[in-house]
Amino acid sequence: MPLIPEEPQIHESVPGPRATPATGRTASTPRPVPGPGPRPAPPRGAPAASARPGKPGPAAPPRGPAGAPPAQRSGPKPGAAGAVSETQLQLIPAPESGALDAADEAVDLLLDSGRAPGEVLVLTTGETHPWAAHELSFGEASYWAQQDAADDVFYADATAERATGRPVVVVAVNGGAEETVARALPAAMARAGALLVVCGDPQRINTLLGVNA
Repeated sequence: MPLIPEEPQIHESVPGPRATPATGRTASTPRPVPGPGPRPAPPRGAPAASARPGKPGPAAPPRGPAGAPPAQRSGPKPGAAGAVSETQLQLIPAPESGALDAADEAVDLLLDSGRAPGEVLVLTTGETHPWAAHELSFGEASYWAQQDAADDVFYADATAERATGRPVVVVAVNGGAEETVARALPAAMARAGALLVVCGDPQRINTLLGVNA
């Protein structure tokens, strides 16, 4: 079936109005990703906080032996041989020049709705996201270590084989060769545990996926 363009919103409960659509907007300065810092000691008798300060939503559920929250694991459903967990797919229409901005707005909506930053992976098919370009300037070891830490949103090129899956994957179709984008979309779907958001030209995306619009 063809991908039906949707309004620029995420399938999460988002309180309050949001920013204007990404089309025509100039690329915004990437938000600095805060690193872990020392926390002040709580007053005597006060319970220790379980959530990171400044992050919306409830605290993440306890992690199991595999290191992932049980409710966010992907894979075959119990009792259904060969059946894999369903991943929701949403298309946010945006021109190539505005796809990156639309992806940033989608991330903001996800975080506002309660998604933990470490649950979100952003992939670009064309120009590297400014955050990724900045972090790569300090070396690949430091860059990929932030992915392994999984405590913030991670940005990578769609062709990066070292990019691992997360519950939510946002793809900005902001350029790249046709064959690159055609390979990137199914790969992004495989990485997404619960939700895949694709920001780009709907006609181009449908064509590359071999869907009759």
